[in-house]
Amino acid sequence: MNKAPRWRVIVVGGHTRSIGKTQLVCDVISAFPHANWIAGKITQYGHGVCAQNGSACDCAPDEHSCAIEWESRPQSGTDSARFLAAGAKRSFWLRTKQGFLAEGLPLMRDALEHAVEAADRDSPALILESNSLLQFMKPSLYFAVIDPAREDFKDSARVALDRADALVLRGSINDPSSAPSWSKLPANLLRTKPSVSQRLGEPLPEPLQVLITRTLEAPPSITL
Repeated sequence: MNKAPRWRVIVVGGHTRSIGKTQLVCDVISAFPHANWIAGKITQYGHGVCAQNGSACDCAPDEHSCAIEWESRPQSGTDSARFLAAGAKRSFWLRTKQGFLAEGLPLMRDALEHAVEAADRDSPALILESNSLLQFMKPSLYFAVIDPAREDFKDSARVALDRADALVLRGSINDPSSAPSWSKLPANLLRTKPSVSQRLGEPLPEPLQVLITRTLEAPPSITL
């Protein structure tokens, strides 16, 4: 029996939507074009929404609970297409119903193992956009994207924040007039965690490049 492949895994999360998580994934891929990235986005849909197509449905709770799709066109307009456009060798989108991520992970693992077998080479680097994934694995690196101007703060991001290897700030955390109320809650973490400022469109900060370089140079150690 073949042993399960081991991976170098970078996870990118953030406290809410539309704060540049996908862009950070693209920045990492573009900055390290020789890593042969496989990139993936993990989305959990709310209750009453089918994972197969993201549309409202009345299927049973355990029916159509997860679906995975490989992206083939860099111009399709999806986030997984953006990963391909940035230079990823393969890109996928894993969709699950809310609370069914555990059921979706074997689907992702099998798809990735088949992709490696088809390529007939060692496991490439894997980069994933997700918060909830940290409930099930410890990645090689976890970057948390934070925008101090945004009020919303997902519970999954709050739980994962103390596990971040670096915080990526989309704005200034030091402007009290623009800081939302939640910024007072993780104040100790914001002081003690390594953090970098990167506005959208700016190059990948050097401290992140150093962390990623170390990860890519180390032997793969993560079993999915």
